[in-house]
Amino acid sequence: MDLLPDQSVAISFVEDREMAAINQDCLDHEGTTDVITFAYLEDELLPDDTAIELIICVDFAWREGERRKKSFYSRELALYIVHGLLHSAGEDDLSPGPRRRMRRREREVMAVLSQEIDFDAVFPGVKPETIVLGKGDDE
Repeated sequence: MDLLPDQSVAISFVEDREMAAINQDCLDHEGTTDVITFAYLEDELLPDDTAIELIICVDFAWREGERRKKSFYSRELALYIVHGLLHSAGEDDLSPGPRRRMRRREREVMAVLSQEIDFDAVFPGVKPETIVLGKGDDE
């Protein structure tokens, strides 16, 4: 995955309803999901173009963080970023062999990140309905 210095990765955080609409409109899949990745790396990109777009569902992350024994909301959000970036690098999780490889790579990356990053500081553990997306502190 080669990005030019002035190309970007865009990350959008959405709720279930918007994620389900994007999933249906773009992938023809029904319902919500954790993360959708759009990688434009094969396209002819110009400087300042978005090379990778990740759409992450905060509601999904909250539910999974509550459900999983060794996880929590902020860790789920970080995992979805890693998962999406691995997809953009060509990893696949649609069949058993590639899925095992992708899960192993997720664990490896998350282990390194968890030593360097306080996920709770980056993604405070507040319920998704209390997050106002797209609003600045001064608005």
